[in-house]
Amino acid sequence: MNLATYINDLLYRYDCVIVPDFGGFVTNRIGAKVNNFTHTFTPPTKQITFNSLLKHNDGLLANYIASAENISFEKASTAISMSVIKWQNELQSKFVQIDNLGVLSLNEAKQIIFEPNTTVNYLTQSFGLATVQSSAIARYKEQVKPLTSIIAEEKKKGIPAFIKYAATAAILLTLGVAGYNGYENNQQKITAANQEKAIQKKIQAATFVISNPLPTIHLNVAKEVVKPYHIVAGAFQFAENAEKKVKELKTKGYDAKIIGVNKWGLTQVTFNSYSNRNKAINSLYQIQKTVSKDAWLLTKKLD
Repeated sequence: MNLATYINDLLYRYDCVIVPDFGGFVTNRIGAKVNNFTHTFTPPTKQITFNSLLKHNDGLLANYIASAENISFEKASTAISMSVIKWQNELQSKFVQIDNLGVLSLNEAKQIIFEPNTTVNYLTQSFGLATVQSSAIARYKEQVKPLTSIIAEEKKKGIPAFIKYAATAAILLTLGVAGYNGYENNQQKITAANQEKAIQKKIQAATFVISNPLPTIHLNVAKEVVKPYHIVAGAFQFAENAEKKVKELKTKGYDAKIIGVNKWGLTQVTFNSYSNRNKAINSLYQIQKTVSKDAWLLTKKLD
């Protein structure tokens, strides 16, 4: 039985596989990397380390071997112990190569040193992904020639010095005139803005005095009181009879009036109208007791 094969299989599924009485192989996840010097892209991976302090049997490795080999848990545990004894004996004189996992060896202090095999990726999410190398991209950088080099080239071309200087002076003069014009225009704008601000301040600070002001007119506007509660005295087919009823009630001291025509075409006459419902009801009771039992309260909805 090759114990390393089963450890290798379990590391794809679990982050830690313990070999009883020997140590544990632990995986650490590492994200994708870019190497700017070698121009390579490495996908996410699981890096394997070894911890000699993890020796307690958690049953994971023995159960897996028992299931794969179709043997009992006890036989699987015995097979693991035999492989551990073999590794320990070999480590006393040489290093131990554990298939795809890596190499085990002892240091001067008789401690186990593990060097993992970095070519195997145990991260299943990165299955099929390999390290990719890309060619370097050469970026063009514009070379700025120094002034002395430009002058030397012009000399080789045979251009007279006075022409070069004249051209340079013309360019400087043009730039100077343009700069001066821009500066002058800017100053004019600033001056105009300052003058406008000064005029605004004068207008705001000015006081206008009228020697003969017009007299103040006071208007007394009476607010119309809305009176939706009416004590109805009667409804008449002919408008003449309604007007006679109004005159009759006014002679008795009531503020009688015609309030319109109802849906049956009868002209309605009231004793009084009120804005307060309680006052209207009290007046209705008084009129029913003393004047007319047929009086009733009409409430008109406000528009």
